[in-house]
Amino acid sequence: MLEALDELKADGLAGIETVADTEALEMWRIRFLGAKGRLKAIMPRIKGVPPAQRPEVGRRLNAVKRSLQSAYERKSAEVAAGAAAGAEIDVTEPGIPVGLGRRHIITRTIDEIVEVFGRMGFCVASGPEVEDEWHNFDALNIGPDHPAREPSDNFYLAGGLMLRSQTSTVQIRTMALTKPPLRVVAIGRVYRPDTHDATHYSMFHQVEGLYVDEGVTMVDLKTTLFQFARAYLGPEAEVRMRPSFFPFTEPSAEVDMKMKVKGRYQWVEMGGCGMVDPNVFEAVGYDPEHWTGFAFGLGIERIAMRKYGIADIRWLFENDARFLRQF
Repeated sequence: MLEALDELKADGLAGIETVADTEALEMWRIRFLGAKGRLKAIMPRIKGVPPAQRPEVGRRLNAVKRSLQSAYERKSAEVAAGAAAGAEIDVTEPGIPVGLGRRHIITRTIDEIVEVFGRMGFCVASGPEVEDEWHNFDALNIGPDHPAREPSDNFYLAGGLMLRSQTSTVQIRTMALTKPPLRVVAIGRVYRPDTHDATHYSMFHQVEGLYVDEGVTMVDLKTTLFQFARAYLGPEAEVRMRPSFFPFTEPSAEVDMKMKVKGRYQWVEMGGCGMVDPNVFEAVGYDPEHWTGFAFGLGIERIAMRKYGIADIRWLFENDARFLRQF
C-alpha cells in the first residue's frame, strides 16, 4: 500500500509538469483528484491493510493528497497568469463607460444655502453631533423640567451625553469662543426619535442663523429671511411670521415662506426664529444690556422637498440612484 501511494504521488507530480493549458489541467485533475480519480480509487484499499500499519498508511495517504492538491493549485495559478499575459487587447474596442457622480440633493441644498447666506456676510460654524445637556438645553434657557428634555424626544447616551437635537448648540459654542459682533450659520445633522413617515425622520439637517450686534431688531431678522427666500426660492417668494414661543428667543415666531408647490404658490412652514433671549446671552458671557441679536432655524430637508417637489423625506436617505439622478 505504501508503494502504491508513492507511485501515485510520483505519477501525479510528473504528469502535472507537462500541463500547459486549462484543458490539460482539468484532465489531470479529473484523473488524479476527481470523484473517480486515482486518489479516490486507492482509499478503499486501506481496509485490507493490517491494523498495525493503518496509522502509517493513513498519514501517507493524507500527505499524498496534500502534495497533489498543492501541485494543482500552483499549476492553476501558473496557467491563469500565462493566459492573462498572452491575452490580446483590442485597442479599437469601445471602453466601458464610467458614470459621473454628483452631489446628493441634501449636500447640494446645503451648498446653495451656504452660498446665499455667505453673500449676506454669514460665516459657517460647526460643532459636535454628540453633545452635553448644558449646550443642548441649559445654555439655551431650556430648564430641567421642560418637556423638550424628555427621553422620548431625545437620544441620550452614557455619561450625561446625547445626540444633539438642534444645531443651536453650535451657536452656544460659537458665542462662548467669539466676542461680538458675529454673524454665523450652523449647518449639520440633528437627531430626534421620531417615527419615520413621509414628513418625519430620526435624523435630519438644520441650518441655524445667528446675528449679534448693537441695535439688532426684528426688522433685521425679517429682512434677512426675506432676502434668503427671494434669493433661494425665487423672486415670487415671500416671508411671514406667526407669534410662537421658544425658550431661547423672546419674542419668537414661526417662519412661513410662500413658494410654488404643485404649480401654485402657497404658504409653507419652514422653521422658527426670534430675538435671542437675554438668559442665553448671560450663559455665554454676553452683556444683554449692550448686545442684541436674532436667531432662526430652518429644516434643510423641508426646504429641499418643497423646492424640488419631493413628497417623502424617506426617499432622501434610501440611496436609490434612480431617484437621486433626477436632481
